[in-house]
Amino acid sequence: MRAFKGIVREGKIELPEGAHLPDGTLVTVTVGEAELIRASLAAALRRTSSRRASRVPAYRARASRPV
Repeated sequence: MRAFKGIVREGKIELPEGAHLPDGTLVTVTVGEAELIRASLAAALRRTSSRRASRVPAYRARASRPV
């Protein structure tokens, strides 16, 4: 048995260069709890910051218009 470290991007596991596994190879993926928590928090923060940057509440848009 060999162990490889990879990263998940867009739902797929990317392994480092040189890690060759033939198609159809049965694998087991183990995620460390600390890594899962870190990745979950980072993804949530990315979603929150992109929402904040792209939306201006309607009440602020109306308040900033000259009368």
